[in-house]
Amino acid sequence: PTRRSSDLGSGMPVSWERVPLPQRLAWRSDPSIATEPPRPVLSLAGMKQPGLLPSALIGAVASARSMTPMATLATARLAGRRTPGALVLLDHPLFKFGALAMGVGELFGDKMKSAPDRTVFLGLLARVMSAGIAGAALAPRGRERSGAAVAVTTAVPLAYLTLAGRKRAMTKKGQTPSGLLEDALIVAAGAAVVALTVNRR
Repeated sequence: PTRRSSDLGSGMPVSWERVPLPQRLAWRSDPSIATEPPRPVLSLAGMKQPGLLPSALIGAVASARSMTPMATLATARLAGRRTPGALVLLDHPLFKFGALAMGVGELFGDKMKSAPDRTVFLGLLARVMSAGIAGAALAPRGRERSGAAVAVTTAVPLAYLTLAGRKRAMTKKGQTPSGLLEDALIVAAGAAVVALTVNRR
């Protein structure tokens, strides 16, 4: 049987069998008592999988900092986390420590006066490679190619948009302050995307 909300002090009908025994006894002894039915507990395990959204988000990260996606994935693997997509490359020590070194190096190099635009050929190539690897790693198992494609198609056009935004910021704040602000935003975004997508081993 189902009791109405007025019976149990709630705004929705609830199954009588789901009400704890003490509340049932209290209601039977005095139906005027407004007892709250149990509220459902949210669980990440029961939520719908995000699909290729993490791949698109990590592509956006790569548009501003090409090596940050690789560095955040390397950090996650070193911390014992596993990615949804299966990529043997992520378990190679050369990849892990090389990605970390390149990620840190890029943050320093970005502040140099001689740093090229992110939309030059080599800059775009680095973004294609990094976004492709990271997008595949964060895609659901069996959809690695789709994840890589989504990440790359997100990273390349956004590279032009983020460059335009950075140049506007440079005119107001200067190269180094604007770069540090962008670093903080992009590194935090990359870390958040990876942390919310990877799982414990």
